[in-house]
Order: sequence, then structure tokens, then C-alpha cells
Amino acid sequence: MSSAPLPPAPLPLPLDGQLQPLLDAASSWIADDPNADDARELGALLTAATARRPEAIADLADRFTGPLTFGTAGLRGPLRAGPGGMNAAVVRRAAAGLGAYLAECGTFGTVVIGYDARHRSREFAHDSAAVLTAAGFQALVLPQPLPTPVLAFAVGYYSAVAGVMVTASHNPPQDNGYKVYLGDGAQIVPPADVQIQAAIAAAGSTLAIPMAQTFSTVDATVVTAYVDRIAGLVAADSPRDLSVAYTAMHGVGSVVLRDVFRAAGYPAPEVVTTQDEPDPTFPTVGFPNPEEPGAMDRLLGLVASSGADLGIANDPDADRCAIASQGRMLSGDEVGVLLADHLLARGETGTFAASIVSSSLLGKIAAAHRVPYAETLTGFKWIVRAPLVTGSPLSFGYEEALGYAVAPALVRDKDGISAALLFTELAARLKARGATVADRLDELALEHGLHATAQISIRVERLDEIGELMSRLRQAPPAKLLGREVQADDLLPEADVLRFRGNGVRVIVRPSGTEPKLKTYLEVVVPVLPDAGNLGARGRAAEELEALHAEVSTLLAR
Repeated sequence: MSSAPLPPAPLPLPLDGQLQPLLDAASSWIADDPNADDARELGALLTAATARRPEAIADLADRFTGPLTFGTAGLRGPLRAGPGGMNAAVVRRAAAGLGAYLAECGTFGTVVIGYDARHRSREFAHDSAAVLTAAGFQALVLPQPLPTPVLAFAVGYYSAVAGVMVTASHNPPQDNGYKVYLGDGAQIVPPADVQIQAAIAAAGSTLAIPMAQTFSTVDATVVTAYVDRIAGLVAADSPRDLSVAYTAMHGVGSVVLRDVFRAAGYPAPEVVTTQDEPDPTFPTVGFPNPEEPGAMDRLLGLVASSGADLGIANDPDADRCAIASQGRMLSGDEVGVLLADHLLARGETGTFAASIVSSSLLGKIAAAHRVPYAETLTGFKWIVRAPLVTGSPLSFGYEEALGYAVAPALVRDKDGISAALLFTELAARLKARGATVADRLDELALEHGLHATAQISIRVERLDEIGELMSRLRQAPPAKLLGREVQADDLLPEADVLRFRGNGVRVIVRPSGTEPKLKTYLEVVVPVLPDAGNLGARGRAAEELEALHAEVSTLLAR
């Protein structure tokens, strides 16, 4: 992944006539803030802004330009006071809006709430439980910080009408978030997000939102059930001879993953000790995302020093899984097609699905096995709904950003722990026949062509820059890429996505759904000749990817 950050741009200051309304809005928010620390933080900023300090005015204006928007990924933003941050007032209003939405739908019952180990996650989970209990729901809080897949599993386990997970996944340490699942166990999709947002806006005074004095915290039974059912995914006759090195990346995955491996009969992974305990500051990584440069360095070091067959990393809430093999990190597409190939070899016959930005290889593999295949919009909220297109239950879904659903009947979302276990099973089977995951990738390339992928990621300081770039591409799309004619597909209004496809080349451009980035996905497909082998094909693919990267970078240059 490459990145082209912009230099920091100063925030625009309100004009004199706009400053007083901003100060009045901040005063009103402080008077209605239920958290004393948040109110003090905003009060200090208000005092500085009243004294006409430019940096304070800019900060205050940024927090009050609009509330965090409740979208299909729920809420996600920086921990800070005011409507433009994650704080007690925003979370209580979100819980009240969710309760009002469920009530309007005539849906009452259990809401299960989980949380990770980030700053204030436990507080936000408990506040949500108090609001939802007072609203007439049976709120059940999970017993400790746990992975997001455990919460997604718990929705079905408790036959809940909704689930809430307080997490910012792999975002920076200063962020937190609020993810909502409905009773089908999947993340919300439109129009539920808009309806919940409207209910939040109608919540009225935050201090007037009823809060129950008590709510229920469940015991570890649900965690044990998750561990047992995930461990049961592995075939009884599968080889167990495989050594694994693991990092939780300062998140909440380590204990649950080790319990799953133990229950499935695999040796305990050797762990990166400096990253094994939850730590909301993420001290050893610049950015707690396995895809970021340097984030996997300690794991790769442990693999090398221990001689482990496989390296596995979860992101902080363990819904993503990264794999290292033979000295390198596999791409999300490589892991995805290997997991799909493994499940097909085990006899799975349901729907196989991938997001539009993932490699086109899965579609070819599915066709060769004559199983249903669906290409969906980006996000597991769409991937798990692929059966609505195919009419066949989902067996597997993935997206290139290290997300995999290997057991969607248990967890209707990406699950980095079950993916880690199933990849360990496939690697152990390959080892038992004297092969490696690289060997299997070579075999798939020989059969379907070598599919090579890469990304260009442009981080922006102003979100409107993304719109400007997308608009420019729409007005002047490329007619050729790598000298080949390409067809432009604009997915508006369904999605803000541009796709350019030609013979053996594909480029997809879209805004990130969780970060201030414009993301571009590159793919080239090179035939593999049996007498030439994969080495020549890899060289040609690398050359084509480099050339495509240069062409697209020029297109996106600002």
C-alpha cells in the first residue's frame, strides 16, 4: 500500500458574525453534557475560544461543524467532547436512538453489548446498557473486553433483537466507535442507518434520557460457546502438526484465539509478548492495522527466530486476520482465495462471495467448482447478504482488507479468529503432503492465471478533496490502461465507486468508509504457461503492476 499524505491545512476560522453562535452552541452542549470530564474539556476550549485564540476557535468549530454521522458502520471518530467526537453524550444519544428505532419497528427483547479494550469502551458499553434497559429492553453486557466476532456470535446465541459493539477496530489510539447489528446477526444496511440517525437527532436533551440504575452482565458461557463452536469447524482427521507465531497487536484477540486453538487440538501459538496484552495506546505500532508498513515487523521477527511454519496477526478487535508465510505477509486476496479453495476442497457447496474491490480470482475458482458466486459492494454488511442474489446460503465471503467469513452460520461478519484457525488447518494439510501455501498459490495460478493486486491510498486533510478527485475522474475517465481499452463503470447512486476494466487489467477507485482516504485497487491478470512456470509470470505481473501504478498515480495527481 502506498500513501501520499497532504501537509496539514489550517482549519477555516468562523467569521466574526458566526463566532457567537458557535460559542452559544458550545455553552448549550456543556450545560447538557452528562459527563463532568467531557464538560470540563469543552469548557476549557470554550474559554480559550471566547478569548479569541485562533487555535481554540478552529478546534471548537471543527467539533461543531456537525455531529458524527450514524452510517452503516455505526459511529466512529476521535475521543473528544462535543457533537463531533466519541464521548458520553454522543454514545447515550446513539443508544437512545437505537432504542427508539427498535421500538418504532415494534421490536422489543434482548440487546447484547460488547466492548474492546480501547479508552472508554467499557464506560460507553455500560452507558448504552443503562439507556436501553430504561427504554424497556433486556440489555446484556459481555463479561470483559472481547473480540467483535464474539459479540456478532452472541447476537444469535441470545436470540437478541440487536447487538452493539463498542470498538474502533484498527483505527488510531485516539479513536473509538459504535457498531450496530440487528436481529439477523448482520450489520445494519440502509435505510436502518438513516432511520437510527433520525431517531438520534430527535432524542432531545441528553440529561433527560432515562438511565437505569442496574443492568445485566452475562457470565463467560457465551465465550465458551463461541470457542467450542469455532474449534468444531476443524475436521477431526485434519493434521495438527503446525507451529504458529501470533500477535494480538495490543488488542483483545489473544486469549480467545489460544482457547480456540487448544480446543481444536493445535499446539499453542508462540506469541509476540510485547504485543500480547491489551493496551489502548498501542505502544509498539505506529498504526494498529496489520496492513500498515511496519505493523507486522515483530511478528515476522518471531516467525524467523522461532522457525514457525506460519505467522498470524489479528487487528485490535480481532475481526481481521493477517497471515505471514515463508518470510512475507500474504495479501488479503491471497488469503481469501486460499481459504475459499480450502473450503471447496472440504466439500462446501453454498454461495462464495467477495467485495468488488477484491481479486476477480475467486469468481473463476467458484465457476470451476460450479458453486454460486456473488460480487457485492464493499463491506461485510453486503457480503453476508449475498444469498439474496444467489438464493443459496453463504459458505464463505471475503474482502481484500483482511476480512473473512469462514463460518457465516455462526458469525455473520468477518471473524479473524475462525479465519486464523481454518488457515492453520489448510496449512497443516499442505505441510502433511510436503507442500506450502506458496505451492498451492502456484497451482491456482497455473489453472486460472496469475492475479496480482496492489493499492494506492491517498490520505487527505479535507474530505471535500476526495469528492473533487472522484468528480475529476468522472468527467475525464481514462480510455486506456496499460495500452488496453478499458470500460468505465460508475456505480452511482448505489455506491460512490468507479471501475475501469479491460483485458487483464482492472482499476477500482472509491472513498474509504472509515478513514479520510481515497483508495484505489489495481489488478492485472497474467497467463501462466506450463512450460515457463510461475517465475516468468510473476515478473511480467510485477512489471505490469508497476506500470499501472504509475499511470493511475498520474491520473490521481493533484
